[in-house]
Amino acid sequence: MAEPEFRATGVRIGKRLRSLTRAGQVRINDGRLELLTSYGSEIDSAPVQAVRASKPWFAADDRALADLNGNRYLLTLGEHDPAPGEPGPPAARRFIEAVRRAAGRNR
Repeated sequence: MAEPEFRATGVRIGKRLRSLTRAGQVRINDGRLELLTSYGSEIDSAPVQAVRASKPWFAADDRALADLNGNRYLLTLGEHDPAPGEPGPPAARRFIEAVRRAAGRNR
């Protein structure tokens, strides 16, 4: 099995005002974006070409929006990329770039 193109753990995943998990996982693997609970159960997934990732207008730098299958999820990732070897989720900016790169969209 190939290494995921993007992987983040410890991600808070919410839908509208409801929190789905406080320590979830986000993966881009084999052309699919997967949102998982901390136990590895799938919340939602979609082909990366059908996903829209963006930055909320009036939100902290550690947040990103992901639209999958008609649902909008608020992802709270890290504000800064963790130091090499340190635990923690990568920055939201890196997630958005990874989605665009995997979908073949540059900026």
